[in-house]
Amino acid sequence: MNSINKFWLDFCQKHQVNPAALEEAFAFGRNSTDANALSDLVDRGIKTATTSVYNPNEDLPTVGMYAIVLDGNNQPVCVIQTKTVEVMPFKNVSAKHAYLEGEGDRSYESWRKVHEKFFTWECQEILGRKFTDETEVVCETFAKVQ
Repeated sequence: MNSINKFWLDFCQKHQVNPAALEEAFAFGRNSTDANALSDLVDRGIKTATTSVYNPNEDLPTVGMYAIVLDGNNQPVCVIQTKTVEVMPFKNVSAKHAYLEGEGDRSYESWRKVHEKFFTWECQEILGRKFTDETEVVCETFAKVQ
């Protein structure tokens, strides 16, 4: 049994959660440095939201489901539970949501600069399309459970 499965099964036993309630195990960001920094923010309860480019070929996160946050070495750090999911144009993401992401100085301006750069790269390199202010994004809030 790998460390992620063991972590999840231990969590389920401790919290009396059905093992089928795991939506995914994932790392934030695009490299191990990002994953380490962002998983630490989640683990400390600072980061309680995330934004991603909407991909109609992928399922949206499900409110109430759980996910395991991984560090830069793909090791489990904590479990989060999805609280809200909204799809909207990038330009409509609120300053409150940017603050909940917990990154940098937590300002909307800082959040927008970092995410615009990341989403431009992601759209071009991974999704093969152009990123604009009208690009739909998924805004998710979550709570750390363990």
